Amino acid sequence: MSDSPEPVPVTWRRDFPYEAAAEDEVTRREFARYLVLGAGAMALGNVGLAAWTQLRSINQGEPRAIVDLDEVAVGDTYLFRYPTDADPAVLLRLDDADVVAFSQKCTHLGCVVYFQPDEERWHCPCHEGNFDASTGAVLSGPPTRPLGKIDVEVRDGRIWALGREEA
Repeated sequence: MSDSPEPVPVTWRRDFPYEAAAEDEVTRREFARYLVLGAGAMALGNVGLAAWTQLRSINQGEPRAIVDLDEVAVGDTYLFRYPTDADPAVLLRLDDADVVAFSQKCTHLGCVVYFQPDEERWHCPCHEGNFDASTGAVLSGPPTRPLGKIDVEVRDGRIWALGREEA
């Protein structure tokens, strides 16, 4: 019989009596190393994703009718989807014979652009990007590439989309 007092268990061990075989094997230094490696892998993945979205080619759509010419007044826009249902696009009737169409996604971060007739420009409200109404060229703001242009033509009173040029 021993005269030494029985050790008193630590309070948290009494409340949480679970043990794992390797619970004492990860040091703070190793934990910090795993944390840095994980953050680096996430950053590298984001850079790769950004590079992929910038380098991939824009889909070329099949020619198809969009809308009758007389349904779009001069100076008005018409929203449609081209080349797929996941791609928002917009056309603008410049005058009696001229029509232009662009992807509605800003080339900066993909926000939706809107036509501002008083300024004669496409405007992205997310970061104040502006594009020329007839060419889609960058006028101001953070975008570095013009809007993706969709070739259109008028055939027998209907506006047709012919394909999309790379931005």
